[in-house]
Amino acid sequence: MTGSSSSHVAEGTPSDDGLGPRTAAMLAFGSSAAVLVVEIVALRLLAPYLGLTLETSTMVIGIALTAIAVGSWLGGRVADQVNPRRLLGPALGVSGAVVALTPAVLRATAEWAPAMLLLIASLTILVPGALLSAVTPIVTKLRLTSLAETGTVVGRLSGVGTVGAIAGTVLTGFVLVSRLPVSGILIGLGTLLVAGSGLVEWRRRRWNSTPALALAVLAGGLAVMAAPGGCDTETKYHCVRVVADPDRGSGRTLVLDGVRHSYVDIDDPTFLKFTYVRAIASVADAAFPEGEPLAAYHVGGGGLTFPRYLAATRPGTRSLVSEIDSGVVRVNRDQLGLRSQAGIDIRVEDGRLGLRRLHTGSCDLVIGDAFGGVSVPWHLTTMEAMTDIRRVLKQNGLYVANLIDHGGLAFARAEVATLSETFEQVALVGEPAALGLDPNAAPEGGNMVVVASDRPIDLRAVQKRLDARRTGWKIAAGDDLTAWTGDAQPLSDDYAPVDQLLQPYSPRDSR
Repeated sequence: MTGSSSSHVAEGTPSDDGLGPRTAAMLAFGSSAAVLVVEIVALRLLAPYLGLTLETSTMVIGIALTAIAVGSWLGGRVADQVNPRRLLGPALGVSGAVVALTPAVLRATAEWAPAMLLLIASLTILVPGALLSAVTPIVTKLRLTSLAETGTVVGRLSGVGTVGAIAGTVLTGFVLVSRLPVSGILIGLGTLLVAGSGLVEWRRRRWNSTPALALAVLAGGLAVMAAPGGCDTETKYHCVRVVADPDRGSGRTLVLDGVRHSYVDIDDPTFLKFTYVRAIASVADAAFPEGEPLAAYHVGGGGLTFPRYLAATRPGTRSLVSEIDSGVVRVNRDQLGLRSQAGIDIRVEDGRLGLRRLHTGSCDLVIGDAFGGVSVPWHLTTMEAMTDIRRVLKQNGLYVANLIDHGGLAFARAEVATLSETFEQVALVGEPAALGLDPNAAPEGGNMVVVASDRPIDLRAVQKRLDARRTGWKIAAGDDLTAWTGDAQPLSDDYAPVDQLLQPYSPRDSR
């Protein structure tokens, strides 16, 4: 009989604690799902201030995993020392309040105390993540009534929690972000967590802090309305604002995640404000006879400044645009005056996949102007991508791409090296200091335009156009460009550390 009595655990049965198997499974599922929702949405909240880079993603994932580890460990440890029934309500309620307050707190911190942003962002992920991750070991403790079923209970609830995490990831990525603002997602999640906390404590009839937590959620919702840094539109990929030009009535600037991506003159598409766009126009106008219609492919759309320019200056031009963000396309139509303009066809798709759909030798001109945050998506920078671009170009076709880099310009040098491995002719257009053509000035970086083709590039004609548009930019090619590139390693699908090569910058640097 000794063996029989030792097989029982001291804690109460499900009927004692009121936590049946379905309730336990729901708590494990929901809390795990909530952790992943917070993780994914945190990336969206931080992108306007830190950029959507590999480093930002790594940081958020690392903090979330730390929260899961700490919460799981501490949750189990505390549940062994304290009645676990007393822990569920506070864990759900406090995490819900923090989650609901997160949008207003992060945006206010980014505007008024940017030096504190990383610390505050870490806490807004770590605190609710740890509390929610503690729920599974707590409900596991409550469900354990016999050592004979320990493996079954632990395995079942662990599996249910993992399924919840998967569901939270899929729901957020495919449904919530595309239909709701990120602030609405977090406030809604906070409301659900506090409501769950209230329900758990109502069944215990012992905890009276739910009204205070509900007020915190309400405060979070109201604070979002007054918090700085709001978006006109939140899309799947960006926080979008359209800013009117006070000096030009028909001018509009498209701002994505705090970065000025495009300037559009709704009434005059030939007006090009950004220097890099004037440089791209100078290259194209020098390479092809004036007014000649072209078959152009644009990797990245943004405000569609250059497709509009081609349509206006080269009637009959066919511009096919691959823009991954359907929300940006809607903004073009609703706020940037893009009507059913002849010759501009927009496909909502990834640029690398869009390239594969094009016929060999079908394009006179390919424009690369796709950015994820402030960097070119790495898979659009490699030799394999450049080989595909070369495939779709006609014999005398031209590839022109906008690059951004700072400091030592390591990424720009690597991209030039990549193009030099793929095309016969490569030239780089930019500020003289950035190109090493002004020995009295240190390079500050910024925008540069790289040109590649298998036909000779008329450098004099391009420079004449650049001077006429008062860009102040110069051209580097041949031995000068080879010396500038140095020993930079070409990028490939197997090796493309674009985010690491890019130098530090301010997220508000204009393009």
